[in-house]
Amino acid sequence: MSTYTNILTQTQNNVAVITLNRPRRRNAITHAMLGEMAQALKSAAKDRQVRAIVLTGAKHSFCAGQDLAEFGGESSPNYVYKHILRHYHPVIQLLTAIEKPIIAAINGLAAGAGASLALACDLRVMSDDASLLLAFSNIALIPDAGATWFLVRAVGYSRAYEIAIEGEKISAERCLTLGLSNKLAAADELMPVALNWAEQLAQRPAFALGLTKRAMNKAVTVSLAQAIEYEAHLQQLAAESADFAEGVAAFVEKRPPVFK
Repeated sequence: MSTYTNILTQTQNNVAVITLNRPRRRNAITHAMLGEMAQALKSAAKDRQVRAIVLTGAKHSFCAGQDLAEFGGESSPNYVYKHILRHYHPVIQLLTAIEKPIIAAINGLAAGAGASLALACDLRVMSDDASLLLAFSNIALIPDAGATWFLVRAVGYSRAYEIAIEGEKISAERCLTLGLSNKLAAADELMPVALNWAEQLAQRPAFALGLTKRAMNKAVTVSLAQAIEYEAHLQQLAAESADFAEGVAAFVEKRPPVFK
């Protein structure tokens, strides 16, 4: 098992848990943390025993966003552009490309790029005292690390633009209302709720869930006709799987299916 400095990893009951672990800095993001996250995500993607992933933060915060101390005195040409593409891009791409359900268990504040990480996950559970804060405009920046793409998909253009330019905290309850969160939990129940959900998903047909994620990511970039054709292609793959045969057999035999 790999040993990390800025994150913690654990696998149990077919669920990999990745914990951002810089609590003294409210789990603020550094180059090193992003590198370790990419490594941990790749490991979870390759591990056939891992069927779902939970991303959370240590102690009382999910993630305070980019650690601005890393930018002190930096003046090289196009530094910010290069930084985002070199360090954030791989992690965001992994979160969207890994064909396993990824749940963000949001404890406390998810701000800036920390909110981007949460939005890049497939599903979100928030503690009742948690909040999202796209604070970029408060320091004259724009949402990055995929935040514009995920936010527009989640709530539509007008609401996404409002959230981005106002730079205000969004409570967990409002996130649920807006569709930015799937579930709420009491602070002391957040991880049990997230893990229970992940373990339930881990018992579902992994191949079909992965194909569904692939289809939905494709759907927002193509026409209806192209989406239908792509669905048909993926459905053919699903129909040829052992899980489909098991699902049909279990239905006929009136028993719970056991998916591989």
